[in-house]
Amino acid sequence: MASAAAAAGEEEEIGRGTTFGSLTFKQSYICYGFSWIEKMHLEEGDKIIMPPSALERLTALSVDFPILFEIRNTNTGRVSHCGVLEFTADPEDVVFMPEWMMQNLQLEWGDQVVLKPVTLRKGTYMKIQPHTKDFIQLSNPKAVLERKLRDFSCLSIGDTIIVSHNNKKFYIDVVKTKPSPAICIINTDIEVDFATTLDYKEPEKQVLMNTATSKHASTEANKEEPKFRPFTGLAKRLDIGRASASEFAAAGSWSPMLEDSPMFATISKDNQSNLGSRRKSGKLVFGFNMIQNPKETTVDIVDETLKKGEQKFQPFSGKKHTFG
Repeated sequence: MASAAAAAGEEEEIGRGTTFGSLTFKQSYICYGFSWIEKMHLEEGDKIIMPPSALERLTALSVDFPILFEIRNTNTGRVSHCGVLEFTADPEDVVFMPEWMMQNLQLEWGDQVVLKPVTLRKGTYMKIQPHTKDFIQLSNPKAVLERKLRDFSCLSIGDTIIVSHNNKKFYIDVVKTKPSPAICIINTDIEVDFATTLDYKEPEKQVLMNTATSKHASTEANKEEPKFRPFTGLAKRLDIGRASASEFAAAGSWSPMLEDSPMFATISKDNQSNLGSRRKSGKLVFGFNMIQNPKETTVDIVDETLKKGEQKFQPFSGKKHTFG
C-alpha cells in the first residue's frame, strides 16, 4: 500500500522529462528560443521542436497526427497552443520554440513548461487586430495573411503573432475565434475580419469646429451691427409746445421740413389751460388731449390760435376787372 501511494505521488509530481500518468502524455520541459540552435527561419509559425523520446511516447499512445499541444507556463499559468515541427531536440528535457510564443507565455530561457496533446475544432471565423496601420495599407493584406498563416497550426485568443512581409515584421493580435477560443487552422476555410489598428486615432470632429466658428462669427456680427430698439425716440406732446430742432435731432427723427409744419405751431397758454382742465386723470392720451366736448374739435382750437395776428382767407374778395 505504501509503495502504491508512493507511485501515485510520483505520477502527480512535476519533474523534468517526467510523464504524468500511464495512459496520457503530459510532459514537463525546459524551453529555449530558436536562436539557441541558430534556426531563426523557424520564427514564422507556431511549431516547436521536441526531443525524440516524446515521439516514442506519443506513438505508443496511438495519438492522431498532426499533433496539437497545449503549452502552459507553470509559473504564471498562461496557456497557448502550438504544433510540432520535428522531434530532434537535444538534450531530452528541452524544447525549442519561437521567441514570439515565449513572449506571449511570459517565458524566459530556462523556464519550465508543460505540454499535453489536445484536439481543437476547425476554425470558421477569426478577428485580428494589427498593431499598426501599415499592414492594412498593404496592396492585399488578406492575401499576405493567408500565405503566412500556412506556417501555423492553430490560433488562440490573446496571442500576438508575427507576420513578416518585405523585410518588415507586423505584429497582429488574435481578438476573436470561432467556434472556440482556440481553433485548428489546418486545411480549413476561415472568414477573416480586421479590427481597428492599435495606432488608429479618430479624426477631429469638423462639425463641432464649424459650429463653434459660426457661433463666434455671429457674435462678432452682433457686436458690429446695432440692433433695432423700438420706442427709444424722444416723445413730445403736441398740445404743450413747440419741440426744438435739437431735441428731434437727438432723437434721430428731426427734419428741417418739420419746422414749417403747422402741427408744431405753439398753442396759446389759454388753450393749454383749457385743454388741461378737460383732461381726466388716469387717461393715456396720444397727441392732443382727448376732448370731452364733441362740439369743440382740435381744428377749432387751432383756428382760435391762428386768428391772433393772422387774417382769414376770404374767397372772391378781390377787385373786379373787365376786359373791353
